[in-house]
Amino acid sequence: MSTFREDGAAALEWVANYLETIDEHPVLSQVEPGAIRAALPASPPEAAEPFSAVLRDLDVVLMPGITHWQSPRYFAYFATTGAEPGILAELLIAGLNQVGILWRASPALQELEEVTLDWLRQLLGLPVPLHGHIEDTASSGLITALAAARAAHPDRRVVVCSEHTHSSTVKAARLLELEIRKTPADDAFAIRADELDLDDACAVVATVGTTSSAAVDPVAAIADRAGAEGVWLHVDAAYAGAAAVCPELRHHFAGWERADSIGVNPHKWLFTPMDCSVFFCSRPEALRRAFSLVPEYLRVDEDVVSLSEYASPLGRRFRALKLWATLRCFGREGLQSILREHVRLAALFEEWVAAEPGWELCAPRHFSLVCFRKEGSDEENEEIVRRANSSGEIFLSHSKLDGRFVLRLSIGNARTSEADVALAWEVLRREAAL
Repeated sequence: MSTFREDGAAALEWVANYLETIDEHPVLSQVEPGAIRAALPASPPEAAEPFSAVLRDLDVVLMPGITHWQSPRYFAYFATTGAEPGILAELLIAGLNQVGILWRASPALQELEEVTLDWLRQLLGLPVPLHGHIEDTASSGLITALAAARAAHPDRRVVVCSEHTHSSTVKAARLLELEIRKTPADDAFAIRADELDLDDACAVVATVGTTSSAAVDPVAAIADRAGAEGVWLHVDAAYAGAAAVCPELRHHFAGWERADSIGVNPHKWLFTPMDCSVFFCSRPEALRRAFSLVPEYLRVDEDVVSLSEYASPLGRRFRALKLWATLRCFGREGLQSILREHVRLAALFEEWVAAEPGWELCAPRHFSLVCFRKEGSDEENEEIVRRANSSGEIFLSHSKLDGRFVLRLSIGNARTSEADVALAWEVLRREAAL
């Protein structure tokens, strides 16, 4: 029987080899629905199996069903990176197995989270004081924000947002039995602040970096309206928020410092492994009014507020450890360098599309997402992206803007090079020529 150290070394070697050979895998999984399930045993094992069997089946059974988000040629949705410091920190997190139900249960968990998020606040240029805690995803953060807004204004049941808001806003409102009121967008796909109807609204959701086109809502103008009418302002910056690490990109975030809450996902563009979504709030007392519930068996003598009092979950993972490790091992300069390179590569790809006869750009580019299409029908563009993805060489996703099918190339993987972006353009032109 192997030991934990032997199995651990084998697992680390597996991950290191995977990252080194990531280019050898088709970016998008090529299996049919149900194929992985059919390859797995229908019943659990009767006897213990060695960990080596798990690694063997990872290679043989599961890998064909893996879509490689770690690939430098992954350009779909919002491309991400689980960087090495965070990967190693995940091992430490699992080994320590902390359950942060309250401060006493793990002082290090809570206090590291508080310090790390203050570091991130400083990196993003946000004001002090500002409460911060980590949630699993921005979808959970939307529930937190809207629940606090509803508790603050129980007589108001409307959430105002853009027609291009993320689906998590709609889902959170549905769960909380709130009504969604969508506001039209302008030609750049940003919400029209002059069209906001905040009557009976408890919250308005603005977005910096929408999912379809990375559009930037006019947060400052929205903050003026929300502040005047006492409406909770949440800024969804799940993807683009990381860009504020670069001072030259902070103009896109003008006004977000006036928000009641902000969501930023380090697991999107700050190279931290999934899942790590940061929720900042300028009104922590409103969060506590909405969420704090301390039963007798959790009462303590320490004069401290536990993070579990600021959102719905009681238990929490030691997620701050992987964000802390990532921020330390990259530093401000390292983060800025990669983010700037991604923006440069997106601008370069944008130039290639603009210069190519028969292709068109479909939205302004603010960060590292380019929206474009081949001149022709939606069906032709769907076929182009289908063939490109089926090749296994790259993976892109799509959206619809102004009712048209649009291709999206998102750059966010720390390993992506100019050669990878050039390959994507080559594949797209090749498939379009068929």
